[in-house]
Amino acid sequence: MDALSSLSEGLAGIIGAAGPSVVRVDTRRRGRGTGVAWSSDGLFVTADHVVQSEEGIQVTLANGTSAPATLVGRDPSTDVAVLRADGAGATAVDWAGTDALRVGHLVVALARPGRTLRATVGIVSALGEEWRTPGGGRLDRYIESDAVMYPGFSGGPLLDTGGKVLGINTAGLRRGGGLTVPASTVGRVVEALVAHGRIRRGYLGIAAQPVRLPSKVQSQFGQDRGLLVLEVDPGSPADAGGLLLGDTVLAVAGQPVRDLGELFGQLGGDRIGTPLPMRVLRSGHDQQLTIVVGERLRKTA
Repeated sequence: MDALSSLSEGLAGIIGAAGPSVVRVDTRRRGRGTGVAWSSDGLFVTADHVVQSEEGIQVTLANGTSAPATLVGRDPSTDVAVLRADGAGATAVDWAGTDALRVGHLVVALARPGRTLRATVGIVSALGEEWRTPGGGRLDRYIESDAVMYPGFSGGPLLDTGGKVLGINTAGLRRGGGLTVPASTVGRVVEALVAHGRIRRGYLGIAAQPVRLPSKVQSQFGQDRGLLVLEVDPGSPADAGGLLLGDTVLAVAGQPVRDLGELFGQLGGDRIGTPLPMRVLRSGHDQQLTIVVGERLRKTA
């Protein structure tokens, strides 16, 4: 019983310590979600899908006081948004690295979907390396826990047993369950949003899907899949560079491209405005193209 009592008191202690940093986020169109204090001067982080509209946003602190908030910036591809609520300062959370995180480690999910703080306890149920979201965003690690994510938990923190924040929880990146955007990813995105108001990513102007290559092509190029081009936007960088409907993209910048994640991985903000060499298969023949990368403002490649 002593061990259980100690565990119980320990969990209550870290929840109580982190609680003042967890806020309720109300929006006119979406309803309620949760946010986390990023800095003591009124900067908060939440899940992007919580904030569907830029108008009517309100942040409510642990003491019940509320303040209007403005949207600093958003990144739908990682489901991270940054809010500023002047005069609504709260204690910033301590963020933790995830290098030492292991499957089975105990974690706590916090939220403030109503007037009071809520918490659920679970374990890390799955870990992975870098993961590309369906929208092309890059999470530095794939983190999944079995802590129950009730409505309103999106945007709230996932704590380790030391009370530090491993990342923010979201139900907006994967159907059928929640994930945690790791602290390192949150930091990278917040820094860019505060500086620029958006995340710059490259744009080609195509729609594509993975396809299995013929055995002869597999042997020739040493890869089993490529990306079949299904659509090329008129006037897009891909159109200007000569990419055609029905081409199969094999490599970009000398790196094999077997799925959309690998393509998005070559379209970072530093690529915008630069020539990008591309190898494609056209009517059974190897073609070399050069495309000047544009800036992506929507969710196509």
